[in-house]
Amino acid sequence: MAPALLAAVDSAAHIHLVVGSNPLAGARCARSIEVGAHPILIAPEDATLHYGLAKRIDEGEVKWIKRGFQEADLTTLGRAEVDGVVDAVFVTAGGKQGQSTQISSLCRRLRIPVNVADAPNLCSFTLLSTHSDGPLQIGVTASGKGCKLSARIRREIASSLPPHLGDAVERLGTLRRRIWEEEHAAELSQDLEAEEEDSGQPATFNKFVMEESKEAARGRRMRWLSQICEYWPLRRLAAITDADIDTLFREFAASSASKTGPTSTASNTGPTGTASSIGPTGTPTPPARKGRIILAGSGPGNPDLLTRAAYKAIQSADLILADKLVPAPILDLVPRRATVHIARKFPGNADRAQEELLEWGLAGLEQGKVVVRIKQGDPYIYGRGGEEYAFFRDHGFVPTVLPGITSALSAPLFAAIPATHRGVADQVLICTGTGRKGAPLDPPEFVASRTIVLLMSLHRLEALIVSLVAKGYPADLPVAVLERASCPDQRVIRTTLQHVCAAVEEEGSRPPGLLVVGNACRVLSDYSQRWVVEEGFHGLDDLGADGELQLSKLGDGVAKTAA
Repeated sequence: MAPALLAAVDSAAHIHLVVGSNPLAGARCARSIEVGAHPILIAPEDATLHYGLAKRIDEGEVKWIKRGFQEADLTTLGRAEVDGVVDAVFVTAGGKQGQSTQISSLCRRLRIPVNVADAPNLCSFTLLSTHSDGPLQIGVTASGKGCKLSARIRREIASSLPPHLGDAVERLGTLRRRIWEEEHAAELSQDLEAEEEDSGQPATFNKFVMEESKEAARGRRMRWLSQICEYWPLRRLAAITDADIDTLFREFAASSASKTGPTSTASNTGPTGTASSIGPTGTPTPPARKGRIILAGSGPGNPDLLTRAAYKAIQSADLILADKLVPAPILDLVPRRATVHIARKFPGNADRAQEELLEWGLAGLEQGKVVVRIKQGDPYIYGRGGEEYAFFRDHGFVPTVLPGITSALSAPLFAAIPATHRGVADQVLICTGTGRKGAPLDPPEFVASRTIVLLMSLHRLEALIVSLVAKGYPADLPVAVLERASCPDQRVIRTTLQHVCAAVEEEGSRPPGLLVVGNACRVLSDYSQRWVVEEGFHGLDDLGADGELQLSKLGDGVAKTAA
């Protein structure tokens, strides 16, 4: 059975036809009223109505046509702007009634959405079990196979969410609108300047304007706001206040006004980074507390894979500087007293975002804080850890570096790929798919016994595959796309060089991800299909009381195939 297309329908002022008089009919009418629709009840005059339904009829919220259903009801009781055709039909008597089948057939012929209680085969749509919190709505469906189960799952999801998340959605919507208004006003101003240029030399004649600046400004809003929505922990989002929104808007306005942003100023520090000053009596005041910087690897994603040293560093932090791909469960470990800054990196802004993180870190160190720079994976494996070490050392603060489990070696393990295997692969090569400033990779020559792990490669996958084939890599060479390794939503796509681009295009992207290329991919897995998709990872859930890991779970997931 193909999955249903889930959609949120704006039902304001729609006409919903409800056939029947049982308690379910009352529930359908109540739900229609909640979403702004106008329910019309079709039921005989002598029908027994539920108290709540009768009350809504008396109050004029539900119109009751006191007779049985007629075929003409479908095309005469609707809105005038759609020529009287009703917008949706709910049959509450169930599928065993002959009339239910008749109404379903008529609705399908007229392309009117129809729902028949307890009869999935007669429905063109089903209702979701929903959780609503202001503008936030979450819906769950079991595709007609168990509404009680849907309700249970919905309750479990809702109970796991932090309180007041709907308020956060409302506030972020306000921020989105304010940013849009700011950029719209800026675009109008640019258009006005352009008109002035047509009529004569304007006051801003000598102003330098880049051709791409207007287009870049148009995209900046979504990229900047997406950093907050995508990477802030839900608990932090739910606690956002009106004052936070004002602060965020000022940050956006400041970053829009200047691409370079604020620069950090050097403090009056000695070689050790300890500041001192002279008091009013001429006697030296005690030196300020010396700041401490820790570069910590957070591992591939699952918080259970943090080292104890990294966990203790996070717990001791006053200021956290995190990569945007550090998962929320790890950021949830940050103590409430600590300030968290997440890198605002997106294409075209990576260097500036990196500079911004370093400035925040240096400012915190000069204030005597414990600054923890959390980096995805290992700090020194394509994490710019060496650059950050040099920066802070040059400013008088020598970092402590804590290694992390790199996804380059752990992700294949979680996907049941032995990076080396006797008789198949005797070497592993770790590469980046994207060089400095987006430069393409010059792939190594093909070696049949080599496993290549390519980090940061999926966003330019097609060009990468072309370059590999040009270097003699066979089209049927097995590859694996590994995304969100070790997390519950881990995904593995097993395919070949020939089909990997089509597979990723079909299945979509779920960063962070990497590409594994080599014959080791097929040692423990079947590659007889064009591609196989495996969803989910729970290999660390079965830690027993004695601390022993159930290794048989590694690589478990739900699989689907493309023949």
